[in-house]
Amino acid sequence: MKTDPETFIRDNTDIMVPPHVPEIRLHLAGEAHELWLKTEEELEEIGLPPPFWAFAWAGGQGLARHVLDHPELVAGKRVIDFASGSGLVAIAAMKAGASCVLAVDIDPWTGTAIRLNAELNGVDAISSARDIIGNRREADVYLAGDVFYDKAFADRLVPWFSDLVEEGADVLVGDPGRAYCPRDRLEMLATYQVPVTRALEDSEVKKTTVWRFAGSSVSGG
Repeated sequence: MKTDPETFIRDNTDIMVPPHVPEIRLHLAGEAHELWLKTEEELEEIGLPPPFWAFAWAGGQGLARHVLDHPELVAGKRVIDFASGSGLVAIAAMKAGASCVLAVDIDPWTGTAIRLNAELNGVDAISSARDIIGNRREADVYLAGDVFYDKAFADRLVPWFSDLVEEGADVLVGDPGRAYCPRDRLEMLATYQVPVTRALEDSEVKKTTVWRFAGSSVSGG
């Protein structure tokens, strides 16, 4: 890495509260930070992948809210937070009583972001940069916030999630209406109106749905 992640994160974020999950504090990029404005070329120069970890995305906020409001979904269970980003959903699962939580994200910067955010919230973080797509079930519950934004990625996730369900896992997804969300494979659990920033999304509030992934097509989904 050309830049030290911890130094960069501390210098380019503020400690903020996601509006839909006020119980949790995170190192996030506010509009006052140049991180909002940097192009991919500028990020590449400092060795920084696109900093998805620096924002509280609507899908993650909705899923974290649902986990905190329904702790029985994760309490006493082994949990994997997939594509964890800032670690928001993983932290929510830890606060809700999960026996252990692994926050997984292939971006090498997220491990530092998750550790710093977990420290802010008084929980222990275990993170991994492994690409686990296609792996056999390693947890009781898989949480995935806002993962259906890209068709190629969604095409990899759907058969894997289906296999995990067949192996006995509970797969919960938070999605703010992304184009490639496979609604015919999902059972709706709840919807939330999540405040977001116009710099990231096309509106100031995103309707976010928490879904349970089903092993096969759901009629009327």
